[in-house]
Formats: sequence, C-alpha cells, structure tokens
Amino acid sequence: METKENRITNVVQQLTAPKMFKGTKRKFLKFEHLAFQWLKNVKLRIKESSYVKYHNMVQNHMIPDLGEWQMEQLTTEVVEHFVQKKLTCGKRDGKGGLSEKTVKDILAILKEICLYAVGLGIEVPCRFELIKIRRRDMEVQVLDGQNYMELVRYLLRDNSPRKTGILLSLYMGLRLGEVCALKRQHILYKEEILCIRSTMQRIQNLDGEGKRKTKIIVTDPKSNSSVRDIPIPPFLMERLEGLKSLPEDAYLLTGSAERFIEPRTLEYTLKRYLQDCKMEHVNYHALRHTFATRCMEEGFDVKSLSEILGHSNVNITLNRYVHSSMEQKRKNMGKILPYREEFVS
Repeated sequence: METKENRITNVVQQLTAPKMFKGTKRKFLKFEHLAFQWLKNVKLRIKESSYVKYHNMVQNHMIPDLGEWQMEQLTTEVVEHFVQKKLTCGKRDGKGGLSEKTVKDILAILKEICLYAVGLGIEVPCRFELIKIRRRDMEVQVLDGQNYMELVRYLLRDNSPRKTGILLSLYMGLRLGEVCALKRQHILYKEEILCIRSTMQRIQNLDGEGKRKTKIIVTDPKSNSSVRDIPIPPFLMERLEGLKSLPEDAYLLTGSAERFIEPRTLEYTLKRYLQDCKMEHVNYHALRHTFATRCMEEGFDVKSLSEILGHSNVNITLNRYVHSSMEQKRKNMGKILPYREEFVS
C-alpha cells in the first residue's frame, strides 16, 4: 500500500527531474514535498535516533504551518513569523511555547531543507542569517554542599550496581545513556580507565505497524568527542573491583548480557534515592553539572575537564556546565581585604 511519504517522493522526483528543470511545474513545489524528500535523502547518512528526531520535527512542527507553502514563498518574514509562533505557542497542545533550543533545532533543519531545495535548482528567498533567536539563561540544577554529601553517603552504603552507576555520573560526569550502556569490557582494570564507547536511549519506533511505539537502541555516543577514556578515581576503582568477574559483555547495572536497565528506569531510581534522602528532586543531568562545578572548584584545568566530559570545545564546558556555587562565591569574596600594605604609602 502506497504511503503518503512515498506519494510525495514520486511527485518530487517527477517535478525535479533534469528534463523538467526548465518547465514551470517545479515552481509550484510545496514545502511538504521537499521536506519528506529531504528526510528520505538524509536517512542514509545519519543515526537512527537523529532521523527520528528530524522526522518528528518535520511532521509535528513544520508541516502543519509550512506544508502548503511553495518553496519560493518562504521569505525571511515568513520564516521569522514561523519561529516566533513556535516560541510563543509552539507546543502541540497549544499551551505555551517551545524552548529556544528546540526552536533553534527546528530552524536548523528548516535551513537544511531549503539548502536541499536550492541544490535542486529551486529558489528559496529566505535569508536565514538574519533570523536570530535570543537565548534566555536557563536555571541549572547543581547539588549544593549539604545535599551533595548526603547523597554521596547514601550511595556509598552498599555496592548496589545502580548506586555504582549513579556514582559514575556524580564523580566522572557520565551521561545517563552512557551509564546504562556500560559493559564490563569498558573497564580497563590494569590501566584504571573507563572507556565510553556507546550510549543507550529510547526512541520512537517508526518502522512497521502494530509494533511498540518506542524501542531501546544502543549506539555510538552522541559525537566523536563523546568517545573518550576517563581515569577512574581510586575509591571508585575499589568499588568496581567487585565487577571484575562479570562476563565481558555483561551490562554493569545488571551483571547480565541479556538484561539491561534503560535510562528512564535509572532516572526513576535516582528520584527514589533522593526521596529516601529527603531531598528535593533534581533531574539526572544535574549530577553531570555538579561534577563539572566541583572539578572547577578543585582547580581542574578546563581543557582536561572538557575532554573528560566529552565536549568538542572548552566553551561548551564553561558556558553550559560550570556553575559557581554559593560556597565558592563566599570563599572568593572572603579573599577581598580592606587594603593591602603595598597600596598604602
């Protein structure tokens, strides 16, 4: 049975064939046609998780607003209006706008689709360089000193694999998906190094009918810089010694090659641990932010920290992950004296 996307693909192929380039039909090609054709083209070059993200953004956010527009009608003004609408009331339920990051991602995909159209000889008048999205500073969660120590004491009470996984995030900056994908073979005991080689995530299942709506996949990390080797702190190395006898392909969180703990389950586990500690809820990523902040307070050089976190450059580390705590600010302010002798004549 021919799907809507296949029908659109056939239309695009007919209208953009070389023999039609000088005709007039190509001028009336709709954005919807090009968007689905672009998705089909890019699918072979990107990760499955990225394709699902792109597909959902096109299907849920672009087609409803821009699908019927002809490519030649996509002016800078039209796209700016589209962006503002997404920022103010872009959620699918109509209750509020999308985050700046999400809208930036949508805009980046829209730009790629338009570049694809230009490559086919279709004029797109929008000047994307003129469209700016103001970034608002988002409140970032970082565990303060008291809560930090309370959680650490709780995690060190026993050698539970899940507690070990959470400690790896808190003391080595691992992402949620990276912890869930860790296997025994990723621990180099002799070198005392942890190798980050994969990540786990749940994505929408776009294949087939009657199947589950989502599925778990284990893939390469999110970027080349995320593939990294991290020295293991001595106290964590002692804790990991207990896993030395596991099969090489066993997941660290379960001790089994067949069973794994998915990210949302480990996230729920952290929530339960925080409740046990009578602490307010923080998301799992706060552990990574806390690690980065503590490292800077301990005098880490930013280049080393950036590589440990798996960032492509140090600016990402400084701008997104390093946050001075109130204790550190108070300590720094305490260094200010009423005068210094050399300044007194």
